[in-house]
Amino acid sequence: MADTSSFDITSPVDFAEVENALNQSRKEIGQRYDFKGVTAEMTLDTKEKTLTLVTDDEMKMNAVWEIVLAKLVKRGVATKNFKVGESEPAAGGKVRRVITIQQGIPIDAAREIVKFIKDKKLKKVQAAIQGDQVRVSSPSKDELQMTMQQLRGHDFGVALSFGNYR
Repeated sequence: MADTSSFDITSPVDFAEVENALNQSRKEIGQRYDFKGVTAEMTLDTKEKTLTLVTDDEMKMNAVWEIVLAKLVKRGVATKNFKVGESEPAAGGKVRRVITIQQGIPIDAAREIVKFIKDKKLKKVQAAIQGDQVRVSSPSKDELQMTMQQLRGHDFGVALSFGNYR
């Protein structure tokens, strides 16, 4: 019997790069004229996997979030993994927005990936959910390459990363 090749589909977020992007954002906000004397706080909680933004009003909130997004993209962090919540009132007449960071593939997206692979009816390609990742295996490396290409062309709501290719 032929050896089976496989790869893992994951959705990682590099929190060090997120912190670097936030530091760059803080520096830019501190230098901009339209943010003089304005509160603009950014707090990253790696344990809870959240990013909290606090500003004076909704307009400033949107501007801060755009700056943060630009810095994240520049540093190569997948922005699909950031789920933006609604702004809510905070103490002192400020506005707070909590953004959850999706680390790993959520179970619904993993099921959607497995269903997508099965619907493509690729020869002998198997997909299995393993925690917060999906392992795809097949005896044919060409089939695995074709599967990767088709997965890249479809949007599952999270950034996909392919690794552990054997």
